[in-house]
Amino acid sequence: MAQTTEARTVTPNEAKSAVQHAMKLKRPIFMWGPPGIGKSDIMAQINESLDNSHLIDIRLSLWEPTDIKGIPYYSANDNVMAWAPPAELPTEEFASQFKSIVLFLDEMNSAAPAVQAAAYQLILNRKVGTYKLPDNVVIVAAGNRETDKGVTYRMPAPLANRFVHLELRVDFEDWLTWATEHKIHADVVGYLTFAKQDLYDFDPKSSSRAFATPRSWSFVSELLDDNLQESTLTDLVAGSVGEGLAVKFAAHRKVAAKLPNPTDILNGKVKTMETKEISAMYSLTVSMCYELQEAFKRKEKGWTQMADNFFGFMMDNFETELVVMGTRVAIATYKLPFSPKDLKNFDRFHDKYGKYVQAAMAS
Repeated sequence: MAQTTEARTVTPNEAKSAVQHAMKLKRPIFMWGPPGIGKSDIMAQINESLDNSHLIDIRLSLWEPTDIKGIPYYSANDNVMAWAPPAELPTEEFASQFKSIVLFLDEMNSAAPAVQAAAYQLILNRKVGTYKLPDNVVIVAAGNRETDKGVTYRMPAPLANRFVHLELRVDFEDWLTWATEHKIHADVVGYLTFAKQDLYDFDPKSSSRAFATPRSWSFVSELLDDNLQESTLTDLVAGSVGEGLAVKFAAHRKVAAKLPNPTDILNGKVKTMETKEISAMYSLTVSMCYELQEAFKRKEKGWTQMADNFFGFMMDNFETELVVMGTRVAIATYKLPFSPKDLKNFDRFHDKYGKYVQAAMAS
């Protein structure tokens, strides 16, 4: 069964590719994964990538069996008992407005067995009672594994056999791309780039209420405010990712705060740095990438010179590993369009680091 921890796992990006292929074939697919990994966000991203598609996100754990089958009522015109289908399920008229509709049944195995039984009819026959799913509706479901300490019910074998099963795992590179696109705070991205193992530390055996997941680090990003007292901010971060990581993250921010302004570096006003704390240097590199990306979007005239200063500063102040990381992140994650012929520092950079960057990009 896909619930076991020995199952083959996929990254979020690999899951997106698999789900999209299954959707084309109208084959129901089930995503298993620990809490906070981003199953709902994956479906939102997939829906956004489709042409004229509508996402119906249903938390099945909150439903009753009648929420799927509908409520019986007396039809005076026909003198029979009829069924009123739930408003959340799409009608033929509503479905005709879209090229496709994604019916996402989240927390499915957290739903009571009676609800799962009702959903089984919908998935197996694409209809329940008198209601029938429109032809352009595709079904995707998701839930936590039984080992994740959440409220779950074992999925009946006949229902499980109707799905293609995928088990997700956390992947830092996938998260970094997502974090870049969603403007996650540079301090969070910088710290986790240095301490990748701290992106996810959920232990179902632990009694801690707060633990690190991609979702809880996004909370940290939202909470960061330089106007808050340090103790208050640490309390909030601890309440999001746990006390141990909150202390480590606070120490990282203290060092990072002493670093030069990334804008001053890119504008050529600052060429050296005194602090050699490795985690802070990771954070500074990410901050420079952020600023370069924003400057490119604004179509600043001096962008090429800023890019040249970016390479020059890294080569003059960073060790090889960090230079290679910064270049890889700038190109692969931030999609910065460097033009070698326009960069004065490129020949020096290529001679010293070219082979390392090529190896890193190929990995």
